[in-house]
Amino acid sequence: MFSGIHRLGAFLIESTHGAGYGIWLLLHTLMQVPAIVRTKSRKDLYRQMFICGIQTIPVTVVVSIFTGMILALNGGLSLEQIGQEGLIGRIVAVSMAREMGPFMTALILAASVGSAMAAELGTMKVSEEIDALEVMSIDPGRFLVLPRVLSMAVMTPVVTIYIVLVGTLGGAASAYFQYDISFERFRTDALEYLTLKDIYTGILKAFIFGTVISIVGCSEGLRARGGAIGVGSATRQSVVISYLLIIVLGYYVTFTFYYIEW
Repeated sequence: MFSGIHRLGAFLIESTHGAGYGIWLLLHTLMQVPAIVRTKSRKDLYRQMFICGIQTIPVTVVVSIFTGMILALNGGLSLEQIGQEGLIGRIVAVSMAREMGPFMTALILAASVGSAMAAELGTMKVSEEIDALEVMSIDPGRFLVLPRVLSMAVMTPVVTIYIVLVGTLGGAASAYFQYDISFERFRTDALEYLTLKDIYTGILKAFIFGTVISIVGCSEGLRARGGAIGVGSATRQSVVISYLLIIVLGYYVTFTFYYIEW
């Protein structure tokens, strides 16, 4: 019994320490934003933006197309029972813009980019490269974390917009071949029902998700210890924590914009 309480207490202490370190790292990184104007910092930023955006295009194309097709197929199955297949367009467009677009983007980037950040910084931490930077009076937050956080904050909304567009096209194709809904009818219904609020809510979610994924990946990497096993643990933890925060924050952002009177 006491050993279980001890393990629970250790878990809570470690979780609190990790959350506190992540918040501190975010605030510390934001204070370093003016340093990005330096030439080398801009080069690091562009390289990270390429990794976060361009290199993820192949997997995002496949995921977004089939996400839109699944939404159209499942929505059509229910609408077909009441003879309202023509409403598939609004279901796919709103779902992709408001929820599925930023959500699928965040999951892809957390698994591919966020885990890579944790592994890269974790390897540098256990090999004492981070300590060497500090000895040379180089701030790891500015040199390593800042380009990664800014690149994710910028590129996640961009990739989200791309996923929404491609996913909606996939839904239109599914509606055409499965339910004989013309592209013109699909487009008209989608644009009629899709609102500006749905669009900026999805983009805001993407911005929040990108910032969270990068901060979690960097913080877990910088806290890694114990050699290769520690790096693997930090990589796994970054993905798990990012997924949990994506789901929780996604709910609260939707609740804030659609269920609270302003």
